[in-house]
Amino acid sequence: MRVLLVSANTHTQPYPVYPLGLDYVAGAIAERHPVCIVDMNVQEDGKSLAKAIEGFGPEVIGLSIRNVDTTDSTHPDGFFADYKDLVGAIRAQTAVPLVLGGSGFAIFPEPMMSELGADYGIIGEGERLSLLLDALECREDVPPIPGIVTQRSAAVVPPPWSGKITRRFDACLPHVAFYLKRGGMLNLQTKRGCGFHCIYCTYPLIEGRSLRLFDPEEVGQTARELQEAGARYIFVTDAAFNSSGSHSLAVAKAFKKAGVSIPWGAFFAPVSMDRDYFRILADAGLRHAEFGSESLSDPVLKAYRKPFRAENVFEAHAAAVEAGLHVAHYFLFGGPG
Repeated sequence: MRVLLVSANTHTQPYPVYPLGLDYVAGAIAERHPVCIVDMNVQEDGKSLAKAIEGFGPEVIGLSIRNVDTTDSTHPDGFFADYKDLVGAIRAQTAVPLVLGGSGFAIFPEPMMSELGADYGIIGEGERLSLLLDALECREDVPPIPGIVTQRSAAVVPPPWSGKITRRFDACLPHVAFYLKRGGMLNLQTKRGCGFHCIYCTYPLIEGRSLRLFDPEEVGQTARELQEAGARYIFVTDAAFNSSGSHSLAVAKAFKKAGVSIPWGAFFAPVSMDRDYFRILADAGLRHAEFGSESLSDPVLKAYRKPFRAENVFEAHAAAVEAGLHVAHYFLFGGPG
C-alpha cells in the first residue's frame, strides 16, 4: 500500500524540531510499502499538500500530531483548529483511510479521533502502523490490534512495542534541508521508554515504562550520518539520557569512535551520578544539559514521585557546570506538597 506520512507540526519556537518519529514509522513499513513524507513546515500552503497527494496517490495517509499547544502560559495558543483545517484539506483531496498518531495524539486520542473524524489512530509508538497496514491489506478486523483505535473502539494504552525498531533517514528528502538551513539541528534516540514514575509525565503513554536500549555502536553511526548530512548540532530526544548511566556512557564512547565532532545536547534527570560523569560526556561532545528538576522542595519532589531530592539537583548542576556545560532546568510551580 502506498503510504503518505504527514508531519502536522508547524510550531518553530524556539526552533523547528525535525519530525524524528516519521523516520521510525517509515523504517517500520518501507520494506513492504512505498512511503512518502510530507512536512507541513516545508509546505507553502494547502495547495502544496494537495499536489503531494495527487502526485503520490496514497492508499493510506498517516498524520503525525506532535504539539497540542505552545506550552507557554504567557502566550497560550492551541493548534487544534489548525489540525482540523489540515484534515479538511486532506479529506477534500482524497477519501483514503486517515490514521492519526504522534505524541500529541497519544495524550488525547479519543477527543482527537472524534473531532478530527479520522478512521484510525495509533496510541504510542508508530511502528504499529505496520500491523494496521497488514490488517487493511488482508481485510482483517482492526480493533484487536494493541494500540490501534477506531471510531468504535476505546482508547487503551498498549504495552511497549516489542518489534524491530529501525530508523530510515534520507538526507536527500526536501524536509531535511529545511532544518539544516534553520539552525542545523537534527535529533536521535538512544533508547525508548522511561522507568521513572513521575505523576505528571506523558512519556509512559507515548513510549511506555520499559527501557529498550539501542545498540550504542548503531547510535554512534546514526550520529555520524546526521553529521555527514550537514547537521551542526544533535539533540538526543530520550526522556532522560541518563536513565541508564552505563548505556549513556557507552553511547558517548560510540560517538567518539564514530568520529562525531559536532556538539550535542540532551535531557537529564538530576539523579546521583559519578562525579566525572558529565566530564566524560563533555569530552565526547556534550555541549548542554537540560534537567527535569521540577522543584527544589523535597515534599513537592516526593509528591511528584521524582527519583531524586533537592540536594541531588544542586549536585548535578555543579557537576555539569564544572564540566563546562551550558545548563538549563525545568520547573513546575504549584505542585502538591
